[in-house]
Amino acid sequence: MFFPNKIKKGDTIAIIAPSSPVKREEADACRKLVENMGYKVRMGKCTYESVHGYSAGTGRSRAEDINEMFGDENVKAIWCIRGGDTSSHTLDKLDYEMIRNNPKIFVGYSDVTNLNVNFNQKCGFVTFHGPMVKSNMLNSYDDFTRRSFEKAINMEDELILENPEGEDFCVMVVGRAEGTVTGGNLSLIVSMIGTPYEIDTKGKILFIEDVEENVRRLDRMMYQLKYSGKLQDAAGIIFGDFTDCINESDKNYTVVEMLKDVLSDYDKPVMYNIKSGHCYPMSTIPLGADCIMDTNLKMIKFSI
Repeated sequence: MFFPNKIKKGDTIAIIAPSSPVKREEADACRKLVENMGYKVRMGKCTYESVHGYSAGTGRSRAEDINEMFGDENVKAIWCIRGGDTSSHTLDKLDYEMIRNNPKIFVGYSDVTNLNVNFNQKCGFVTFHGPMVKSNMLNSYDDFTRRSFEKAINMEDELILENPEGEDFCVMVVGRAEGTVTGGNLSLIVSMIGTPYEIDTKGKILFIEDVEENVRRLDRMMYQLKYSGKLQDAAGIIFGDFTDCINESDKNYTVVEMLKDVLSDYDKPVMYNIKSGHCYPMSTIPLGADCIMDTNLKMIKFSI
């Protein structure tokens, strides 16, 4: 798996909207923010578009933005402005061969899971489950989130994943495993099963997070992963944050209790309470990197 070239001050960063729209004034504020970080900025045209109220442009126009930014030799990194919905509309319109030949630092999460998974699998380079410009940087870019992101995109040989102070990794199933880390948002992962864009978990460390889903819905999605073989194929599982995911019917039966039940017969290592996902602060995960997870040490380490 190729690790994209690092960026430096003065480089050009593209800001794209591959999913849902933002307001024009928010897009302008995002541009100014990244410029104030010391970079030049190229805005994707879809950062200023809205279709049906929930898509930042058509699937074709958003795919054109993505293709164009990867094809522009002056653009050194691509940061997503936010997640939302309908990144799936772009998947059959992307030039994966061209993207494979022009790997760049690509950052996003949530609905961007579709793109992370397929850039890892089809294009062979590491992407980053990390902060997005409007969602995380514009109004709530805390020190931990910033440091974790900068460490990840600038990692040398290895990176030890850290939680914010006071938050420990927890163990669900003991063991040690090695493999490429893959995954992202649970809802997006299951939505692509049965399509040409589904996730491959064989021999990999599967990372999962989600937001604002009732436990009963998460339960159903986890069983879809189980019945499709995605859980058993994985060498190990790390659960990120399940932000605002509650059980309104039985508050004592939490996400963690449900996951323990689903994985009661699972014999590979599982860790949870990894603060990466829709949480604040959040840690950045280099998807596609080699990963070692060790429950005895409560350690998650990435290498390239």
